[in-house]
Amino acid sequence: MTSNAPGEATRLLADVGKGDQAAIEKLMPIVYEELRSLAGAFMRKERADHTLQPTALVHEAFLRLVGSNSPQCSDRSHFLALAARAMRNILVNHAIAHRAEKRSTGTPTLLLNESDTPNSKREVDTLALDDALNDLAGVDERKAKVVELRFFGGMTMNEVAEVVGVSISTVEADWRMARAWLSKALANG
Repeated sequence: MTSNAPGEATRLLADVGKGDQAAIEKLMPIVYEELRSLAGAFMRKERADHTLQPTALVHEAFLRLVGSNSPQCSDRSHFLALAARAMRNILVNHAIAHRAEKRSTGTPTLLLNESDTPNSKREVDTLALDDALNDLAGVDERKAKVVELRFFGGMTMNEVAEVVGVSISTVEADWRMARAWLSKALANG
């Protein structure tokens, strides 16, 4: 994104919210690289034989975000947070379809590394992680959002703090607590 692109993206998002179809065509090139980066972060954590490609993930998420039933985006950060949620949902739906198709002992997995959880470099079932995140959201929605933005969205602590609207130290504390909670939930699941 160029230096004026965040402001341009925010303006175009407002236009998209008003139903301006031309704004959709102008928005995609501006946000594509950031969406591609998000998709790449998601896909690096998926199993090696995953059939969904990052480009397809970007396009599907973009269509969901600018479609007729799309949520209103107040700015670029909000758009990226919604993109992270959309990509998570797409991957979960893909994992459900993959599991139904296989109906075998293989489970859809993604890789967690040291920066993600205390249990480094172990595979975690995508659906189990989604369930655990949904459970965490029932206990503490902000912590679940921090995990979603950091783990699935690949955002920095500063970016998460901006999106969530809290201080960096609060995000760091939420991140530590959520990782511990998820590690325990996944170990017991």
